[in-house]
Amino acid sequence: MGRQFSPIQSLTVKASGALVQNRFVKFDGAQAGVQGEKVLGVAEFNAADTELATVGIAGTVVVEAGAAIAVGDSVITNASGKAIPVTGALAVASGATPVTSSAANGAILQGADLPEFVAGDALEAAAADGDFIEVLLRR
Repeated sequence: MGRQFSPIQSLTVKASGALVQNRFVKFDGAQAGVQGEKVLGVAEFNAADTELATVGIAGTVVVEAGAAIAVGDSVITNASGKAIPVTGALAVASGATPVTSSAANGAILQGADLPEFVAGDALEAAAADGDFIEVLLRR
């Protein structure tokens, strides 16, 4: 399926390299190229280098899948800008000393961004690489 979408907001960006329709775009206007990296949104049309491109940044968008995805899966970008399910779960490793308070043991979690930036949640299932699905973008 994947041809229904309801974007709430789109931005016009200057493409930094070729953009492929329905794939994730970075904040600098380039196609996403590193798995799990932070993305601005999804290209609504193909665009050549330096052309103005429309990027859906809020609401639902159509995204090309890079793997099988189940309805409700949180999705990230793969190295081609396609949607794939998150690859790991967030966990806090336990140490030899039990943590009873952050004051006793220092900061428990540090940093601003997680290792994988979750771009959205699948509203449709993808059976395989190349399927198009509707994704609800996160902000």
